[in-house]
Amino acid sequence: MKNSYQEALRLPQQDVQRLLGKCLLRIQQYEWLLKKLVAHHRVAGPASCVARLQADRIDEASTKTLGTLVRGLLGSYIVPDLGVDAEEDDTACDEVATFSLHFRLSTSPQDYAGIQKDLADLVQLRNRLVHHFIEHHDLGTLEGCLAASSALEASYGFIDRHVDQLHAWADDMEKVRRLLAEHVQSDAFEQFMINGIGLDGTIHWAISGAVRMLRDVLPELAEDGWAPVNAAGRAIQARDPGQVPEKYGCRSWKHVLHASGLFDLQYRDIGGQRVGFYRERIAKLP
Repeated sequence: MKNSYQEALRLPQQDVQRLLGKCLLRIQQYEWLLKKLVAHHRVAGPASCVARLQADRIDEASTKTLGTLVRGLLGSYIVPDLGVDAEEDDTACDEVATFSLHFRLSTSPQDYAGIQKDLADLVQLRNRLVHHFIEHHDLGTLEGCLAASSALEASYGFIDRHVDQLHAWADDMEKVRRLLAEHVQSDAFEQFMINGIGLDGTIHWAISGAVRMLRDVLPELAEDGWAPVNAAGRAIQARDPGQVPEKYGCRSWKHVLHASGLFDLQYRDIGGQRVGFYRERIAKLP
């Protein structure tokens, strides 16, 4: 009798195992996609090391639990629309070209609260399935197996809905990323990132190529901290022929030094000629 009862339980128990495995695989798909979204929805830092910073975010996200990932999603990617612009953490340095990219999905406060609760329920469901499932279901009885199968069917439907939702969010972000990539590859973007020249022609001197080159050649030409302007111009021309004052609307390198406001310029009488020298401006104490 006992053997026949155990035989009758074999198929229902196998069905529970199949459904539990199906749920756990779907949760793993959700976690994998969520790690990608959390890692890629935001990156910021010096333009010279954006790729490394992005790689660090990917590594960091790969070790996080589902609960931690959800907390990283809420308030950063999914945000409530409170009628005011969200503030960014401004850690950029005026002397360095920086890059910042942050995707957000703005929702009403009511929808945000609903998403927040829904995601919390998903995390709790995942924990129950992984750690406590057999505590809540008696798989030694036919009734327990049937109840467990029913619960797993409902759980799979709940998880599957979240996977579809996450795919929709990720697809929307990817569309924007592709549009942005087209802009980043444009000449206008390169002009700004490399030369500090904005779309409207405004020169952002602190990150301009001209200022960068003037700083680069200064140490090798300077005596007592001052370098001859004409020698600096020749050194810059040798290093990068494309970096010329005219690119920045200036007539000469002396004009660049004046216009940038980042250097001191003085003139000395050398052999009866008036020769210009420059140095980086020393910040004055308040």
